[in-house]
Amino acid sequence: MMPQQVIPRTTTVKRAIGLIELRSIARGMKTTDAILKAADVELLRAHVVCPGKYIILVAGTISHVKNAVSVGQQIAPEVVVDQFILSNVHPSVFPALTATTEIEEVKAIGVVETFTLAASIVAADTAVKAAPVDLIEIRLPFAMGGKAFTVFTGEVSAVRNGVRAAAELLKDEGVIDSFEVIPAPHKSLIEKLL
Repeated sequence: MMPQQVIPRTTTVKRAIGLIELRSIARGMKTTDAILKAADVELLRAHVVCPGKYIILVAGTISHVKNAVSVGQQIAPEVVVDQFILSNVHPSVFPALTATTEIEEVKAIGVVETFTLAASIVAADTAVKAAPVDLIEIRLPFAMGGKAFTVFTGEVSAVRNGVRAAAELLKDEGVIDSFEVIPAPHKSLIEKLL
């Protein structure tokens, strides 16, 4: 008798992320609670960032993330500073948001510094889709005056292409501060990044 084949249950694939940035910590906490009660999303981040703002970052299917951001905007419209929905997110963005990416080798380094977390996430997603690079981290704006940055690695030409694509996409929005490509970074710098 043949063993019965077990078909695994399907799991929801994270295809989108949504971010709401508020200028009130108390309203941010209330909004987080309302979002989680109203939408089937995974809470990636919900906390204070500089300069005294509160961010809510969620992931899930595109429709669930849209619902979450919509609910968030309705709960506290007077304190919403920024919001965005990024659909079809590259899978490597998720571990980069929590600095849990496993990198085997750092070759060249690309850094894209932005004035908002939303722009940094968009820069990371753009870079990794534009060139064969590995995201190292998307650093949240904490103790950096509200700035955020994305760091990635790969061959020098790939890193240049990733940086160029991200900078080109963000240049007209006024949210990019600076960007750099560092070929053959020093071993001590690599140790601090990983």
